[in-house]
Amino acid sequence: MAGDLQTLLGIDAPIVLGPFGGLSSIALTASVSDCGGLGSFGLYGYSGDRIRDTATALRAATGRPFALNLWLPLGDEVAPDEVDLTAAQAAVAPLFEAAGAAVPPLPAAFLPSLSEQLDAVWDAAPAVLSVVFGVPAPEVVAEAHRRGIRVIGTATSVAEAVALEEGGVDAVVASGAEAAGHRVSFLRPAEESLVGTFALVPQVVDAVDIPVIAAGGVADCRGVAAAFALGAAGVQVGSAFLRTRQSAAAEAHRAALAAAADTDTVLTRAMSGRLARGIPNRAVRTIEDGGAIAPFPAQNWLTGGFRSAAPHNGDLVSLWAGQAAGLSRSDDAAAVFAELVRGLPR
Repeated sequence: MAGDLQTLLGIDAPIVLGPFGGLSSIALTASVSDCGGLGSFGLYGYSGDRIRDTATALRAATGRPFALNLWLPLGDEVAPDEVDLTAAQAAVAPLFEAAGAAVPPLPAAFLPSLSEQLDAVWDAAPAVLSVVFGVPAPEVVAEAHRRGIRVIGTATSVAEAVALEEGGVDAVVASGAEAAGHRVSFLRPAEESLVGTFALVPQVVDAVDIPVIAAGGVADCRGVAAAFALGAAGVQVGSAFLRTRQSAAAEAHRAALAAAADTDTVLTRAMSGRLARGIPNRAVRTIEDGGAIAPFPAQNWLTGGFRSAAPHNGDLVSLWAGQAAGLSRSDDAAAVFAELVRGLPR
């Protein structure tokens, strides 16, 4: 399977950079691609023009394959005119005060449309389109394949992996509950889809005939070796790369990742309205104690007001982190990649 993934994606090593929505950087994506893996760039909230500009910058930084990642709509997203933010705004008021910022006026829309983003992805023509929170529509998969773009979906359960294979994706990421950031479940609530990597990966491998990429808890060569022992064709790594100097994470975030113990992360809806794994800080505790969290994406827009006003304050940003974050021992992306390669089958 490992060879299948490398041939499929045009890469030298079956190591995929986790796509960080809001924390991706040109430097990190290009570095992983240049090392022979698949660099990924998360496009959460990006307009079409910003996607095109990002792809142009990526092509200037690397001549190797890279992936662009999109969030698919689940259908439960709220629009600005559909939500009362009074209680949620009161809960975050101390955080805006700490950031020295005011709550901005409501936008016309919280997010660009998927069609706008896809039009830009087609123009960008990445080697890979990866998606989270669902199965891409048949016409999306067909158009990607017509353009020579591979499609990778993300599953948090066996049923989701099967649905993705039936939907025509070329490979599936099996994302264990240990993974950093959002739980990208789409068939059942995220709280009911918390399957660990060691349990999830082999069951997904047994259930589908496409390459399986293991994610969640993979931070060094031991995690890579374990993933392949479970039948994975590749690994997707997030936190270990997120703490490198090439990432867009603030220094406070990278320091928190480096110092994280196994029990230092929590699952919370505080920062975005959707369940995500990170290190709790003042922002998470204040919002949870306030008892009012707006639905997605309203909550994400709301917290974005103080996060963007104080991007270097570790108490006010989203400290996304996986349970194995503390295993990473390097602040250089190439060194992290080299460590992961040591775990590949010989």
